[in-house]
Amino acid sequence: TDTARNQYFMAMLIDGGRHVLFSGITGTGKTISVQNMLLKGIDRELYASFSFAFSAATSHNQTQEIIDSKLEKRKKGVYGPPVGKKMVIFVDDLNMPKIETYGAQGAIEILRQFMFQGGWYERKTNDFRALVDIQFIAAMGPPGAGKNTITARYARHY
Repeated sequence: TDTARNQYFMAMLIDGGRHVLFSGITGTGKTISVQNMLLKGIDRELYASFSFAFSAATSHNQTQEIIDSKLEKRKKGVYGPPVGKKMVIFVDDLNMPKIETYGAQGAIEILRQFMFQGGWYERKTNDFRALVDIQFIAAMGPPGAGKNTITARYARHY
């Protein structure tokens, strides 16, 4: 019943355009629930989706490249999924990236920049890229055993 309840709330939040964060101990079905929703529970006419997982070595550059590679140019400086669709991006093991010297997790900070500013900067030209029609679903375990605490600055966007 927990899985059914999670699926119901996830569907409602996706339809409402909200970001979704699942947190729980290993083995509680976070990843399976999200993958089932993305494979069977969303309308393929309205939504495109893809998934990737963070590791301790995931950097902000890798994160930006992975997401940028799945988006299309809509007009100058604006990128998103194919016209007429919304993109749902699932990030598994959200709190795995290593904490840098000054306390940041670069892979998470690039996602925070998107959620706060609606895009990020192209690394080669320094032009701002607006990202549209995108929402995130993330799953993470409790801090400890290689998993870190995410910042309140990022968590508030869920």
